[in-house]
Amino acid sequence: MSKIKVAVAMSGGVDSSVAVALLKDQGYEVVGITMRLWACKTVTPANKKLCCSLNDTEDAKKVCCLLEIPHYTVDFRKEFSKQVIEPFCGSYQQGITPNPCILCNKEIKFDLLLKKAKVLGFNFLATGHYANIQPPFLLKGKDENNDQSYWLYGIKEKNLKNILMPLGIYTKPEVRELARKYNLNVAEKPKSQEICFIQDNNYRNFMKHYDIKENSGEIVDKNGKVLGAHKGVSNFTIGQRSGLGISAGKRVYVSKIIPEENMVIIGNEKDVYSTELTVKNVNWLSAVEKFPFKTEVKIRYKHKEADAAIYKLSKILYKIVFDKPQWAVTPGQSAVFYDGNKVLGGGEIV
Repeated sequence: MSKIKVAVAMSGGVDSSVAVALLKDQGYEVVGITMRLWACKTVTPANKKLCCSLNDTEDAKKVCCLLEIPHYTVDFRKEFSKQVIEPFCGSYQQGITPNPCILCNKEIKFDLLLKKAKVLGFNFLATGHYANIQPPFLLKGKDENNDQSYWLYGIKEKNLKNILMPLGIYTKPEVRELARKYNLNVAEKPKSQEICFIQDNNYRNFMKHYDIKENSGEIVDKNGKVLGAHKGVSNFTIGQRSGLGISAGKRVYVSKIIPEENMVIIGNEKDVYSTELTVKNVNWLSAVEKFPFKTEVKIRYKHKEADAAIYKLSKILYKIVFDKPQWAVTPGQSAVFYDGNKVLGGGEIV
């Protein structure tokens, strides 16, 4: 019988490299595929940690050469710009804090690349994510500190049967040790930064290249008293405390942003807590027949799941009511629903 064919998305890092080695050991016919998403032509001290740079592609090629498997690159720069970069910049301009990694997983990696792999005759697409797939379920990974199931809720349920995540049963230290065991050149390579296409996580400098038009406005307290001025709502996010450009004489935070009025509202710590939120663009990975229902909800990657009830408001909107107030519920981020280790689904906070 012919071997099962697997295309592994390789970023040039340790995780995807170990995924390739493990799958080859398990008897699959494996190839590595690196997506070219961003026009990073040279390696400099400022961009050396960006994923998809030339040195990352070379690292992926070296791993494949060592393991004696083919390596290919696919050019998705146009699609990435349209489906990730443009929405990212547009969201900040509207006073919304976007999550480009979730959008990339949903639109590029587990849709566009998966379709490409199928067309080329592969049975599976594999990645180096720390999560588990047991079709029809998406589950948390073994490593509680590095579980990445939050980033993956946007995968279509029908696609789970064609995706492999071999690192879900390992911890990050165990994966590093496996990389050393396989003598991979990336065994000690540092972790890439959170937003792969932004140097030093400075999104404000990044957006200057996209000619984002900003309108100045007022910074006010919750009673409407003017405390200062700002140069654009894209410079703020809910819960922000530093870089406000005002002297309030006490610790204050961004509690609300009103983009249509170019207004930033400042409050005390208690003003940043919320008991409910609304989500749109919900992707369900497990069918829910009756609302409301109790579950656990995570509103940020490093946020601990909180007990909540989910109510269906319409075909596209759902309300989440928490048992206890939650810190800095942020429009543009995602709320992901869990039942223990199982991901039920998630949506964008509005």
